[in-house]
Amino acid sequence: MTLRSAYAKATTRWRPTSPYVLDAALAALTLFAVSLQWIFPDEGDDPLSWQGWLLGAATAIPLIWRRRAPGTAAYAVSVATPAQALYHAPPPDVMYGGMVVLYTMAAQTRPWQRRTMLAGWIIGVVVTMQHQSHQAPFEYAFHLMGLVAAYALGMLTRVQRAYTAELEDRAHRLERERAADTARARAEERARIARDMHDILAHAVSLMVVQAEAGPVVVRKDPDRAEATFDTIASTGRDAMAQLRRILGVLKEELPGGDTGSPRLPQPGVRTLPGLVQQVARSTGLRAELRTSGEPRPLSSDTEVAAYRVVQEALTNTVKHARASSALVELDWADDHVSLTVTDDGRGPSAGSGGHGLIGIRERAAACGGTAETGEAPGGGFRVTVRLPVAAERERALG
Repeated sequence: MTLRSAYAKATTRWRPTSPYVLDAALAALTLFAVSLQWIFPDEGDDPLSWQGWLLGAATAIPLIWRRRAPGTAAYAVSVATPAQALYHAPPPDVMYGGMVVLYTMAAQTRPWQRRTMLAGWIIGVVVTMQHQSHQAPFEYAFHLMGLVAAYALGMLTRVQRAYTAELEDRAHRLERERAADTARARAEERARIARDMHDILAHAVSLMVVQAEAGPVVVRKDPDRAEATFDTIASTGRDAMAQLRRILGVLKEELPGGDTGSPRLPQPGVRTLPGLVQQVARSTGLRAELRTSGEPRPLSSDTEVAAYRVVQEALTNTVKHARASSALVELDWADDHVSLTVTDDGRGPSAGSGGHGLIGIRERAAACGGTAETGEAPGGGFRVTVRLPVAAERERALG
């Protein structure tokens, strides 16, 4: 806790709930200060009278309402102070009430009100002192400087309050922006996790379903191939579990107190695409092929994962919905981007099928600063084309 915050907390705790409490104490203190020269009069001063005491009280008592009705309190003190001075009962040595109301007007009221009040007091002091005898030049300067100093102090208080209010407003805005950024980041993270889990489970389950459906036929006709089929099912399930553990491990590390020392498996990427294509071909009987052209370029880690998931989801849709016999995965490297194209000879996803997967492909591409297109291939079948920027281009695309 800083010194300023501790001071603010202390002043807030001890601040009275009603402004009348503090203002009444200030009025009493002002009345006591005004009465001192009557209680201890100097030689030659006018004697204290009840009329003079009432006029002195009139310069202090209105200060009780100085914050609730600053204009009314200022006018009352402005009338009582010159009346007291002209009545000689005795005139005040220091215009305590006048300085308080000038400070209050400068700190709380509109520009024309506070400026009019300051000009009125300066003129009133000069005119009043002209009607009094034996006024030395330094006395003019003393009273006028006191009024100007009180007014300047009120203006400084106004500026300080405005500055504090601006800082508080800025802090509230930053807090709201931080909360919005946190909520947006959480939503994006939930969407990313949902896409990952959808891609992993959909791919693994699709391959396992294809193998399981072929299992009874293979068991009767080719026991050796049946054993390989069940091994493929088990391998696919283990791979899916490993990838899910990887996602859950990342979530655990992001939680407070998470274990950050556990080893993490490498994330899939472009370099693992050959294994993915081979797995799909081996597991489903689909004639899947990967073709690569161009010089490989460095990709960011999330773009690497996005490229793998895009191909994985496209092949999953081919297996689940397209009823295709072959699929071609093309990886084309350019100077500023990499293009991924998955084309099959099937009928494409029908209405109500493949919707989440295609949406996930577009979301992944957009999250990396890329684009995605899906639709019928020119020669028949279905095509998914995704263009992802390389590392340098991605930074410029995302700003």
